[in-house]
Amino acid sequence: MPRALSSFSESCRRCPRLASYLERVRTEHPDYHARPVPPFGSRRVRLLIVGLAPGKHGANRTGRPFTGDHAGLLLYDTLNCFGFASRPVSTSVDDGLRLLNCRITNAVKCLPPANRPQPSEIRCCNAYLAEEIASLPRGAAILALGTVAHMAVLMALGIARRDYRFGHGARHELPRQLALYDSYHCSRYNTQTKRLTPAMFRNVVAAIRERLD
Repeated sequence: MPRALSSFSESCRRCPRLASYLERVRTEHPDYHARPVPPFGSRRVRLLIVGLAPGKHGANRTGRPFTGDHAGLLLYDTLNCFGFASRPVSTSVDDGLRLLNCRITNAVKCLPPANRPQPSEIRCCNAYLAEEIASLPRGAAILALGTVAHMAVLMALGIARRDYRFGHGARHELPRQLALYDSYHCSRYNTQTKRLTPAMFRNVVAAIRERLD
């Protein structure tokens, strides 16, 4: 299991490569958030959504996960459709949008160069995710957006990933009656190439909604 940490802080600088990169981004874009991006939503919720990492001109700019770039379009529209978000579009941290019994976080809280965190950085940040998962009530659902998020969830729970293979639409039963659902990441590449269609993503969230209801 990951080493215990205190709660997430935007002042975290535990990964030297990421901290150095964010310093450069702040110089290039002084109006950007350009710090570790905090999770969005309350702690004791019945749905935790785990992404990869903040996008450079999305969450890294706005300070809210999946906000300000293409990746959040399908996500927030679908969450609104199934009653997990008060609005279908997320534009900024002060736009009035509320998550309903839902929380969105990332496997890595800092923007990585080329959107590719190193394994050591995923491990370093994993204690924060473990803390978030520990706060979920029994019977809650976790939605992993992509393989890295899927593996980070298993790491946070101390589960061998060979027993829980990633697959779009897959569901895995976890300790404490938690359930892990997998989906391809709702990135621009995946949605524009039709690797992930709106119908495919909505089917996954519909299954989660049915379970929680």
